[in-house]
Amino acid sequence: MRWWRHQSLLFTLCSILSCVRSAAGLIHVSGYEGREVKVSCPYGEGYESYEKYLCKNDCGSDDVLITTTEAKKNRYSIHDDKQKRVFAATISDLRHTDAGKYWCGVTRTGKDIYTEVMLEVGQDSCCDHSTKVQRYEESSVSFSCPYESEYQNSLKYICRGNQPSVCLQHALISSDNKQKGQFTLTDDMASRKFTVTITSLSQNNSGSYLCGVHGNTGLDAFSAFELEVKDFQQTSTVMSTINVVPTFTMVEPVRSQATPIPGKEIKDAALFYSVGFIVPAVLLILTSALVTVYKYKCYKVRGAGGNMNRNKTKTAETEEVIGVADIYQNQDVAYSKQRTSKPQSACQHHDDAGEAEQDSVYQNVTTADDIYCNQIFIKANRR
Repeated sequence: MRWWRHQSLLFTLCSILSCVRSAAGLIHVSGYEGREVKVSCPYGEGYESYEKYLCKNDCGSDDVLITTTEAKKNRYSIHDDKQKRVFAATISDLRHTDAGKYWCGVTRTGKDIYTEVMLEVGQDSCCDHSTKVQRYEESSVSFSCPYESEYQNSLKYICRGNQPSVCLQHALISSDNKQKGQFTLTDDMASRKFTVTITSLSQNNSGSYLCGVHGNTGLDAFSAFELEVKDFQQTSTVMSTINVVPTFTMVEPVRSQATPIPGKEIKDAALFYSVGFIVPAVLLILTSALVTVYKYKCYKVRGAGGNMNRNKTKTAETEEVIGVADIYQNQDVAYSKQRTSKPQSACQHHDDAGEAEQDSVYQNVTTADDIYCNQIFIKANRR
């Protein structure tokens, strides 16, 4: 009886120690939202035929997600590689809520064997800050990608796009292969940064890039770049159109002699640049002279016109004064004639019976008819 109690106590103690040893090997896995992640769980020799499973939280009966007897359930699947003694549980269509603690379990008599798993889920986009770079075709560009000291011996790489989940899979170049086509990667561990250089740029190289550092645990670290490659010829044409200063295109003269004369090229270039600057200066001086002559002529024409206007004004005023004087003089003559005899003009509108009354009116005031007749008389005298 005592022997049985000692055996039972020893079995319980061994089970506890076995569980503690297994749980001490913490497994870190990470994935991105919308993607899938694989949890690889090793186990000891002799458990090849035992049931395996993946559970979450406290690993109660309701926390078991999938077992090797089901193979696939909802978003979970499992596979047991008995030769390698590793079973792998896969979680597809990852969500942010999937992050947390999991357990890899091996079913056995008594206490099961557990291995703790920590799952990290990140967003499949990068990054909050992106460095913008502009270059021209046929030139080169270099991306400087810093990293932490813990990643000195880790894999470095670069890819196009902004999806971290597929960046390593679609890497353009990595630290394992530091030269590939137009890409070159150099790693400066002392300054903790690696540099990727792209040569012979074309507009096809424009777009987003990610520098990645593969971590042993957790998610990879990234830095983002935006590259814009411009057409050099198109840019030159636009700048020439905007530039107001006249530009001169240098044309290399055709030389018949095989051996160039020393110093002749320098003199030719100096002469060309001198002519290039003198011609615009002469044109500017001639233009200024023409504008000055034009303004002077306009000034003289305006002055002559003003004098003529003033003379015309004075002549009109003189004629007006003479006309008024003639009107008054003729009125006096008409008045004296009417006093001595009857008026003989076409302006008479009354009969003989009214002549006496008309004479009395003429003695006091001058009527409108007299003024009208006098004006006719003045015009006749002028003619």
